[in-house]
Formats: sequence, C-alpha cells, structure tokens
Amino acid sequence: MMDDDTELVVSSIDQKMDDASTENPAAPRADPPSSDDSGESDSDSEDEAESNQLIQTLESDLSANPYNYDAYIQYIKLLRKTANLEKLRQAREAMSAIFPLSPSLWLEWARDEASLASSENVPEVVMLYERGLSDYQSVSLWCDYLSFILEFDPSVRGYPSEGISKMRSLFERAIPAAGFHVTEGNRIWEGYREFEQGVLATIDEADLEERNKQIQRIRSIFHRHLSVPLENLSSTLIAYKAWELEQGTDLDIGSDDLSKVSHQVAAANKKAQQMYSERAHLEEHISNKDLSDTEKFQEFMNYIKFEKTSGDPTRVQAIYERAVAEYPVSSDLWIDYTMYLDKTLKVGKAITHAYSRATRSCPWIGDLWARYLLALERGSASEKEIYAIFEKSLQCTFSSFEEYLDLYLTRVDGLRRRMLSTRMVEALDYSLIKETFQQASDYLTPHMQNTDSLLHLHAYWANLELNIGKDLAGARGVWDSFLKKSGGMLAAWHAYIDMEVHLGHIKEARSIFRRCYTRKFDGTGSEDICKGWLRFEREHGDLEGFDLAVQKVMPRLEELQLIRLQQESTPGKPSAGLKEHNSQKSAGEKRKAEPNVEEESLAKRQKRKGQKEMDVGGQSATVPNKKNVKAENGKTVDSNKEETEDAKPLKPKIYTDECTAFISNLSVKAQEEDIRKFFGDDGGVDSIRILHHKDTGKPRGLAYADFVDDEHLAAAIAKNRKIFFGKKISIARSNPKKGKKEFTRRGNDGSGNSKEPSLISEKAKAPLGGEMEDERQGNEVEVRGKNTFTVPRQVKPLGYTTPKPSADETPKSNDEFRNMFLKK
Repeated sequence: MMDDDTELVVSSIDQKMDDASTENPAAPRADPPSSDDSGESDSDSEDEAESNQLIQTLESDLSANPYNYDAYIQYIKLLRKTANLEKLRQAREAMSAIFPLSPSLWLEWARDEASLASSENVPEVVMLYERGLSDYQSVSLWCDYLSFILEFDPSVRGYPSEGISKMRSLFERAIPAAGFHVTEGNRIWEGYREFEQGVLATIDEADLEERNKQIQRIRSIFHRHLSVPLENLSSTLIAYKAWELEQGTDLDIGSDDLSKVSHQVAAANKKAQQMYSERAHLEEHISNKDLSDTEKFQEFMNYIKFEKTSGDPTRVQAIYERAVAEYPVSSDLWIDYTMYLDKTLKVGKAITHAYSRATRSCPWIGDLWARYLLALERGSASEKEIYAIFEKSLQCTFSSFEEYLDLYLTRVDGLRRRMLSTRMVEALDYSLIKETFQQASDYLTPHMQNTDSLLHLHAYWANLELNIGKDLAGARGVWDSFLKKSGGMLAAWHAYIDMEVHLGHIKEARSIFRRCYTRKFDGTGSEDICKGWLRFEREHGDLEGFDLAVQKVMPRLEELQLIRLQQESTPGKPSAGLKEHNSQKSAGEKRKAEPNVEEESLAKRQKRKGQKEMDVGGQSATVPNKKNVKAENGKTVDSNKEETEDAKPLKPKIYTDECTAFISNLSVKAQEEDIRKFFGDDGGVDSIRILHHKDTGKPRGLAYADFVDDEHLAAAIAKNRKIFFGKKISIARSNPKKGKKEFTRRGNDGSGNSKEPSLISEKAKAPLGGEMEDERQGNEVEVRGKNTFTVPRQVKPLGYTTPKPSADETPKSNDEFRNMFLKK
C-alpha cells in the first residue's frame, strides 16, 4: 500500500544494502567486467570517496557544534545516499534530541524504517510514527502510519476483532488531528471508509444482522464526512449516492439534488458547503506559493482569527496545527496557540502535550516554560514530573534574566500552593521552597543587583520564611544577606523595617533605622529615611526612643538640607571625573588659578607684586598673545602657558585685612556658600577664601572671611565656638601686623635660645593670622632661630651664585639690614 515514492526509496536502500552486505567470497568468480562497466565502476568509486570525505567533514563539524541544523540535514542526506543505515539512525536520533523534526523529516525517517520492517520490529516502527505525530499533526504522516499498520501489523492482518478495534481507534484519533484539514482531510475519511468496507467484505453474506450493522457504520462515516467543510464535497456526495445505490437505495446519482437524502444529512451537507465557501479564499491565500514567508504567516493568522470568530474549538485547533507544522519555530505562534488552549480547554493532556511541543520547538522562550509548569500543576502532575520540566527549563538560554526570575517565582508559587492545599496527596517539605529561593538568589544577584525585581524575590522569600517556614531568624537572614549586596536600595530597608514593625518588634526596627539613616540614597531617599525614623518613633516608640531619633536625625537633616541648597544654587556641578582631574593638577597650576592661596612661594608672591605695579586705575595692561614677550616691567612672559590668562589677564585682589576674620576648625564639607549662610544673608560678607592643602588640594579646615565693615566683623566674631556642620568653629579677627612683629621678635640671643619663648604659644593660638598677611602682601620676613617650619623658603635656581658686592658699595651693618626688613 506504499506509494511510488516510497517504493523508489525502498528499492534504492534495499539495493545498496544488498550490495554492501551480500558479497560472498566463496562464490564463483563472475566474468571480467567490460570496459564500459569498468568506467562506470571508477566513476561510482570516485563519487563514493567524495561522499565519504564529505561525511567525515560533517561529522567533525557536528562534533564541534552539535546545534548546526543545516549540517545535520546535509549529513542525513549523504547517509541515506550511501545507505549507511546505522549511522543514519544515530544521526536522526541525535538531531531529534536537539531539534524538533519537521513533518517531512519524520515522514522520510518513518518510510525508511518501514521499508525495512518485519514482523519482529513492527513495534519500533510504530513508536517512530507516534513520535513524529507527537510533534506535528501531519495528514501525510497519519496516512502512512495507518497504511503501515494495515500492511505489517500481524494483529490487524486478516481483520480479527482485536485488529479491527485497534484500527478504528487509530482512525478516530486521526479524524480530529487531520480529518478537518480543508484540502487534505478527505484522505483520512476515505481511508477510514475503505477499511470499514474491507471489514464488510469479510462478513458472511448469510449473517444479515452483522452485515447490516457494518453497512450502517459505513453510512455513518459517509454522513460525518459530508458534514465537514472539506474540498470536493460534491465528489464525496456522488460517491455516497453510488454506494447507496449498491445497497439498493436510489438517491439520484446523476444530480446534486439532496431531496432523496435524509433531511438531517442534507442540512449538514448544505452547511458544510457554505462553510467551505467562506474558507475557500483563505485556503487559496495560504497555499499561494508566490507569497513570502512573512506574508504567508500573516495569512495563517488571518485564518486563525476567522476560525476563532466561528466559535468551533476543534476547527480552531486544526488550523493552529496546520500553522505550527508550517512554522514550527515561530514563538509568537506557539504562545498564541497555548494561550488559546489555556482559555478554552483549561486542563487536559492536550494542553500539556501542546506545551511540551512548544518548549521543544522554541526552548528559548521563558514564558512558554513558565506556563508549562502552570499547566502541569492544573493537571495535578506529580512533583517529580514538574521538577523535571523545571530543571530542563533552567538549562535553556533566554534573552533576559527576568525570564529566569519568572521561572523561579512560578516554581515557588506552585510549591506554596500545593504545600497549603488540602487536596494534595504528596507531602512536600518547605526545604524545597528554600532551596529554590537560594538557587535563584545566587544565580540572579550578580546580574540583577539593585533592581525592584530582585527585591521582590527576597521580600517573597522572607515572607514565606515567616508564614510557612516559621523561621524568624531565617527571614532576617534573607534581608541581611540582601542588604549586604544591595544596601543602596531604600525600598529594601523600608521592607525590612516594615516586617519588624508588623511583627511588633519595635526595638529591632529601631536598630535597622540606626543602621541606615546615615546612608546615601538616590534623590530624597536620605531625607525620607530620616523622616521615616521620626514618624516611626512617633507612632510606635516611647519618649526615650523619640528623643534619641531627634538627636540623631536633626543634624543629619540639616546637613542634607544644606547640601541640597548648595546643589540648587550651583548652576552646573562638575562631574566626578572632572573633580578627580582637577585634584591632580600641579601645584603651579593651582597657584595660577588661585593667586591668594596660602601655599604660594615667596618667589611667586614677588612676581605677582610686580604684576600689581602694571595695574593702572584698577585695570591690567593687556599682554600680546605671543610667546616670550616682554611686559612693561621688563620680565619675559611665556603666554602659551596659560591661554586663558592671555585672553583675560589675571587681576589679583589686594586684601587689607582691616575687616578680616580668620576661621579655623571648619568641616571639610563646608563650602563658601555654606559659610555665607552661616553668617546670615545680611552678614556683610565681602569674600571668603578657603585654604587647601598644597599637594592634595583638599580643604584644610581653615578660611578667611572679609567683611564690609567692623560692625559686621564684630557680629561674625560673636559666633565664635558655634556649631557649624557638626563642629565648633573658631572665629577671630585677623591681625597680620601683630603676627609679623611677634614673628620677627622670635630671634636668637646668641646662645641659641629664644628671647621671648612666651610668644610662641601666643603665635600657636593664631598661627596663620600674620603669616598669610605676609604672603598676601609679599613682605619679606627675617628668619631667625629654629622655629622656621612655617616660613616659605625662597629656593634659588640651579647654578645661582651670590653676587659679589661692588667695590664702591659700603657694607651694611646688621642693624641697617634689620631696619630694612622691618620697614613698612
């Protein structure tokens, strides 16, 4: 009962297998081949050698990459050509273990095995057909399967009662699977009818009762066939009338008139004809070979949409099956199909079987795996079966880690529901949930750190530790472990605190607030956690706890408020990279940008003093933008060192220190704007200079503040020892003259001892008041004694030699030198 194509395949394989296995060395030697036969033999040998070489190459390729679909197709094709049956079977098994085989591949495989079938290996071939039909509902595969059973199955041959029942069961399976195929479904119905007519031929004509039953069974198949909207229903009607005529009933075989047919059959056939007319154009579209794959896919979706509106689930499922057979790796199609089955069938083997095929065809879609687990749970599958599918899903590669998270959560959901269900037969232990959560956390945390999704996972975990595991320490351990890796998430701290508050653990909740209120969170998170602590103490704590919260939180809120005001008043805040770059500038670049900083050398101060002489009427002379030009003072200036200074010459401001306050013990976080706000909006602050370390550029905690008059200066000094940024700052009037005189009086008396050692302690109280005045005004200071660590050194350039005094110059005495340095 095999068709012509099958017979060709069978004969080809049989011939090649016979050639390879029936050679007998003991047989008489044949006549020597002719020259023509020799030439054909050489050509065949070359082809065989080339095929074997290509087979070896493909085996190497598949060994290196077993997921090469095209290589498998070519490999199987070559093995069929060379009739290497064992390797062919192995290759097909290996490919089917990785990929879902298309209906044509299953049909080819089944036909090859059927051509070599015997009564001993019929069950193996039957299993092969069943495997193919489990992947795709193909009409051709069903027809071949039924034909194989009729021809080779001993239990069916001769139409015994058990064989008849077996065949009827197969045909009834084939009708919903392939009998509704509009263009090919007739093949199933006709095969069913022919089988029953064969049964009728075996019944003794004398047994009228049994023959009438069989005739009525065949008539019923005709009636069912005529009620299905299939192609060429008119031909089926003619065949039915001809058959009825053989039974002695004339139904006017020469016309399409249904007047002599029963009213029920006529109405069903008329409706089927109308339904086919409504679908004819859709069938034409999906069978159009000129359409691209995308266009054809869209035509299938239009067809599916049409069948859904008709409201017949069987027909909808039939067109879905045709679509997935045409596009087996379309994830959108499988998702749409399985969702439809979930909605209409809800439970049953058909749904789980569809999900099994879907995940096999599109294993990279996590949503299909997750809904597969739900379908198994609805079908009351065993824990062993569900766990096997879950483990299999984790071995797949998905496009995002959210899909893995969804799988873990679906698994936990199912365990929780079944663990709490009273209908659950299996006894499940909470350790399964805990192990799943731990596995999910270990795998996802490196990839989803600081995400809301990961936070939800751990919140769910902690909740189940409390409610199902009854383990408070375990729940706290979940949060502590999560916060070690995602401590910057404000929502995580809130969730931990809410758990403790819900349990009535006020002390533990307060402890969590104390751990996190000083942390930096995004946006207003730092302020929110502080305010949350105060609200918590107001609603749940006692007075002692509230006082502690106020003591801790209020300075923190003031600090955050100052930082926010500073950020709002700053138009553009430099990035971290820019700050780091600026902090690495050379000391010379810093001094050029900030001419009044404390760290400048005496040589630089003298140079800038010369530049001040160039200022006329408060304006600086413009230096031409040329390299090594001479300024009016005769000095050579390299204008290329600072292009910005060429464009706009530096105008250093001269501070008189008449209304200047010296500030010490400043917080390194304090900025110029913070100091201005500390003295008040009407504090009369003219300018503020914060001192920085020479090497690192970091604030030294020292500053000068210039005021517009003595009245505002006195008001500023009155704030001495006030708290500013959590520290008591010192504010004193800057007195450079006093500092200079005291410093110059600290000389040696000739014995190496200081003349006035008491002045050292006075100087230590305000060491920078005089020194900075000397630096700002460029005064030269006489250095005497051992306490010279604060005096800037004037380093002479390499090769410098002290010039000898002129012969006409009168040497000066020590007193004259001293008077020169002390002269204002």
